[in-house]
Amino acid sequence: MDSAIADSRLLVLAENEIEMPNVQSSVISRVCAFIFVGGVEVHSPRASLLQLKELAKMVKSYPTVSEEYLQAVQGAKRKLRGLIAEKNCAPLMLRLAWHSAGTFDQCTKTGGPFGTMRFTGELSHAANNGLDIAVRLLQPIKDQFPILSYADFYQLAGVVAVEVTGGPEIPFHPGREDKAEPPVEGRLPNATQGSDHLRTVFIKQMGLSDKDIVALSGGHTLGRCHKERSGFEGPWTENPLIFDNSYFKELVSGEKEGLLQLPSDKALLSDPIFSPFVKKYAEDENAFFEDYTEAHLKLSELGYAEA
Repeated sequence: MDSAIADSRLLVLAENEIEMPNVQSSVISRVCAFIFVGGVEVHSPRASLLQLKELAKMVKSYPTVSEEYLQAVQGAKRKLRGLIAEKNCAPLMLRLAWHSAGTFDQCTKTGGPFGTMRFTGELSHAANNGLDIAVRLLQPIKDQFPILSYADFYQLAGVVAVEVTGGPEIPFHPGREDKAEPPVEGRLPNATQGSDHLRTVFIKQMGLSDKDIVALSGGHTLGRCHKERSGFEGPWTENPLIFDNSYFKELVSGEKEGLLQLPSDKALLSDPIFSPFVKKYAEDENAFFEDYTEAHLKLSELGYAEA
């Protein structure tokens, strides 16, 4: 049996067992001894029910793609590296990937990273102002690899954008299928809002966590706002083409002339749950990279390969 499938089945079994009030700890122990999901290894029956349930949510059943498809992924990655280096467009590509994925609604199972940003209807959403530029820049590369879905291609662009600017290497699992209908407008976060809004969008709608919200916000270390697109102007960091933990350092050091702090950024520092993550990431770039990798992967796979 494929080890990934075996691990997935064991994890589902673990979740089923812990729902039973009289289950013996030895049962959980035997099951947990073999669970490895998302880089997390669970050995002990003392692991909390919440931990196991959270791990269960991470189980994925990735589709098998052909060798030709995998070769196309690698070829597209090489081309994307060249494009991003030439055009300095990493922030734009990351925004495209995020906005493509961030429309997922866990209640209706609609939206998500399924290539619908190729449609004029979704590009015309107010939150997507300027992303038509990203779509146009990417199309010549997409034409070279027609076997790839737009869904995979747009998410791959986001992965490469982080990698080539010095950020962590995000795992990429190909096999997303393109959807034919774009999501309704209004599902993406509003930068003028605070903590309650962020949790409504990221946790209630998408199914992510408080930690994911803060880690993903650190992606604003790349790029800048443009007044004609968002109503705001300026970068978050001194070097908006380098992926590091500068976003959090700037946030904890206070406002500076020429640098941007949106209401949604300030909410991270004022919220008692968000704030410890902000301070942790400002002090420890490795911790930020680790949590960002997990959060980006989750975002890029919302609604995809669910077991």
